[in-house]
Amino acid sequence: MRMATETELIKKPAPTLYVIIGIKVLKFLLFVTLAITMYTLSDNDLPADFQNLLHHLRFNPERKFWADLARRVGDLTTAKLLWAAAGTLVYSLFSLTEAVGLMFRVSWAGWLAIGESVFFIPIEIYELLHPVPHEQGRSGHPVTLLVILGLNVVIVWYLLRNRHRLFRHHHHG
Repeated sequence: MRMATETELIKKPAPTLYVIIGIKVLKFLLFVTLAITMYTLSDNDLPADFQNLLHHLRFNPERKFWADLARRVGDLTTAKLLWAAAGTLVYSLFSLTEAVGLMFRVSWAGWLAIGESVFFIPIEIYELLHPVPHEQGRSGHPVTLLVILGLNVVIVWYLLRNRHRLFRHHHHG
C-alpha cells in the first residue's frame, strides 16, 4: 500500500477551505470599498451629504436615531476620516494576503487566519454578554455577532484540525 505524498495531499479538493478563501476575498472587497469611500468622502461636507441622503431615502431626519447619527457625522474631521480610511485599507490588504496565502496553501497563511479568528472570538463573546443599550451606539446586532462568532469558531476549528492535510510544511534537516 503506497503512502500519499505531501503534494498529493495538498492537491485534494478542500471545499471548506475554498469557502474560507471566499470569505477572506469578500472581506477584502468590502473593506477596500469602504476605505476608498471614506477617502473619497473625506473632503466633502459630510453633514450636508448625510442630510441629502436621508432626504433622498425619504427618512425622517428628526427621528432620534438619525439625529444622533447626524451629530456623529458632524464630529468627523478630514484627518479622522483619512486615518480611518488608511487603517481600513491596511486591514483589507491583510484579508487579501490571507486569501492568497490560503489559495497557495502555505502554512503561514493558515496560522494567520487562525490567529485573526482567535483574536476576535473573545471580543465577540464580550459584545454578546455585555450588550450596550441602542442609544449608546451598540456595535452590532446580536444575530450578526452570533453569525460572525460562529464563522470564526468554525474557521479556527477547521484550519487547526486539517492543517497537516491542507498546507505545505517546510522541513529543515
